Amino acid sequence: MNDDRILLCKAIEIAKQGIEKGCGPFGAVIARDGAILAEASNRVTLDSDPTAHAEVVAIRQAAASLKSHDLGGCTIYCSCEPCPMCLGAIYWAGIPRVVYACDRSDAAAAGFSDKDIYDEIMLDPAQRKITFKHIAGAGGEEIFKAWEQYESKIPY
Repeated sequence: MNDDRILLCKAIEIAKQGIEKGCGPFGAVIARDGAILAEASNRVTLDSDPTAHAEVVAIRQAAASLKSHDLGGCTIYCSCEPCPMCLGAIYWAGIPRVVYACDRSDAAAAGFSDKDIYDEIMLDPAQRKITFKHIAGAGGEEIFKAWEQYESKIPY
């Protein structure tokens, strides 16, 4: 069995163990150069945290382990195709490779549909179901000017 399959099976096993603890049916493993940096199950209900998806929890663990926000060179193994939030986190973390077992249609069949979110992302903010109100000229621009001038910034 190759490393991808072994680590993907580990993510699936973590998802199974999570269900037994009252978690959602998702698991993730992050590895670099064959070494596991993090593994996590979904903790949304256990932590009362809607962002505690397995992928996000694993990203937080791996970043802490490496003491870096940059997870370039890592692979994330997921029991299911990452949702839009997790996909965003994967991009922000710089993870260049995702290996997953089930896809979004499998998740939807189990009651975890992200279709509405994918559809909403494509819309102009004024057309979304959630009300978005943009107030230009409120001073927010000053924050970016301060960032541009900050000499000790760490770009990401």
